[in-house]
Amino acid sequence: MEELYTSAIQEKEFDQKVDFKLWKKLIKYALRSKKLVVLIILANVIVAAIDIIYPLLSRYAIDEIIAGEHVDRILPFGLVYLGFIILQGIGVLSFIKGSGKLEMDIAYDIRQDAFKKLQELSFSYYDKTAVGYIMARMVSDVSRLSELIAWSAIDILWSGTYVLGMVAVMFMLNPILALIVVLVLPPLAVICVYFQKKILKHYREVRKQNSRITGALNEGIMGAVTTKTLVREDRNSEEFRGETGRMRKSAIRAAVLSAMFTPIVMCLGSIGTGLALYFGGISVVGKWAWLGVITVGTLSSFISYSTGIFDPIQQLAGIFAEMQSAQASAERVIALIDTEAEITDSDEVTAKYGDSFDPKRENWEDIRGDVKFEDVSFAYNEGEKVLSHFDLEVKAGQTIALVGETGAGKSTIVNLVCRFYEPTEGRILIDGIDYRERSQLWLQDRLGYVLQQPHLFSTTIRENIRYGRPDATDEEVRAAARLVHADEFIEELEKGYDTEVGEGGGRLSTGQKQLISFARVILADPRIFVLDEATSSIDTETEQLIQNAITKVLENRTSFIVAHRLSTIRSADRILVIREGRITESGTHSELLKKRGYYYDLYTTQFRRDAVNKIMSE
Repeated sequence: MEELYTSAIQEKEFDQKVDFKLWKKLIKYALRSKKLVVLIILANVIVAAIDIIYPLLSRYAIDEIIAGEHVDRILPFGLVYLGFIILQGIGVLSFIKGSGKLEMDIAYDIRQDAFKKLQELSFSYYDKTAVGYIMARMVSDVSRLSELIAWSAIDILWSGTYVLGMVAVMFMLNPILALIVVLVLPPLAVICVYFQKKILKHYREVRKQNSRITGALNEGIMGAVTTKTLVREDRNSEEFRGETGRMRKSAIRAAVLSAMFTPIVMCLGSIGTGLALYFGGISVVGKWAWLGVITVGTLSSFISYSTGIFDPIQQLAGIFAEMQSAQASAERVIALIDTEAEITDSDEVTAKYGDSFDPKRENWEDIRGDVKFEDVSFAYNEGEKVLSHFDLEVKAGQTIALVGETGAGKSTIVNLVCRFYEPTEGRILIDGIDYRERSQLWLQDRLGYVLQQPHLFSTTIRENIRYGRPDATDEEVRAAARLVHADEFIEELEKGYDTEVGEGGGRLSTGQKQLISFARVILADPRIFVLDEATSSIDTETEQLIQNAITKVLENRTSFIVAHRLSTIRSADRILVIREGRITESGTHSELLKKRGYYYDLYTTQFRRDAVNKIMSE
């Protein structure tokens, strides 16, 4: 099972240092809300500035009011101090409110971009990427990323402003004493670099394992029935324990490093405060003139600054560990958004025909349905060729059936027709034109595809049927259902067409889902129709219902039927026997039977088996 999870994903490995180009892309998401970002920055600057001013106010109070015995200045001083407190409170409130909204805006924008990218990616991407991995990126990774930008990055802005401001004020008060205090900063920088590498490494492993666990959960839930029938509960639990154990170890290592990082920073901060107190205290009593004149108020301010300068650095230490994890999340989310689709339209085609999100339907030519393969070769991921120098010509309105062994290339042929993949060599013509000279949407908008395992969305039967034509009327929906005899079982349901089908259509039988998927395709009125093993998972009675409708449905449409049950293709205009990516036999049902070749053997064997099964069932 572990190997299954591993092989199900072709995931990019991330082992580089922090990429500043990545951060630039992240900042762009924040800058989509420019006014909000300006408000947050302004609030942070105000809060940091007031934090810097507080020790100066203490210095004034000690040196002027207490030591200078100017009691009359207490009330004005108190009012000024109160004003700063109120202003800082407004700044903190604005910061928290703004950052909370910014976090939601960033998460919304990233998910919108990622989901749009998922709509654009080619069929092959979903062949190589498991649902659990995509879900981990879209949910947990995006949440960490939006939190990073809206809170941690803004906290860094406050901390940076605060530290720089305090350093500037300390040098203004006493350059020599300030230099002594900041001597601890270089070793702190070295420690930060060291911990950065270690923590980032382990958090990347945590995020990788999190994706694997999400994939394992998805596999376990989707395959629950299979697990129980094969009695694999203990084995699955053991394998899942191994996955979570690896994540636990990486998380513990990262947590230990983070825990070590914070007290080290605190220790260095204490050293800096001790230096300020030692040298400043000696200077106050007048023993070291080279430090200059330092009043008690100035020393008090210096102690506050030397303590305060490490408070934000200590806060940065906590943020830093979070940033490592968020960095790993960001790498994966940005990698998804930056993924290039393997099947794309040229700029010239997009300019004329538009794309999936901005189609220029007024420029679309009608599709008659002529399909031609010219010397087509194809291989998956530069592997062994599935098709080699394949030629096929289909006239508009013809029904072509494809039969053959598993792996012979039947599904590859129809996937190429649908342009889910493109030929490695050669070309495919639709109505005499290379289909790469037209947009993908132009073809797929007039394409009907019914799979062996149809997918229904978690909504009503009515909405599932009109999924491809949202503007279809209720009568058109019913007409499509009647054409495939789906209305018979729909009307028997308590809520009829308003019945919720459940996740993936789980409340319906396979045959019922198949009939609804037929109705959905028919309502879209495709010019090219593909049935990929569409009747192999349904009972004989339901198959007969579909078979009765197929003749009407396929009329005047170019159709490709990948057949498992040969009884469903006897009326096809041409039956092609595909073996090892080549056409070995071609003809009508009766013609192929007369040849007594592979098709004859396949048909008679299946016919005898069906007859035996019928007798046994009776």
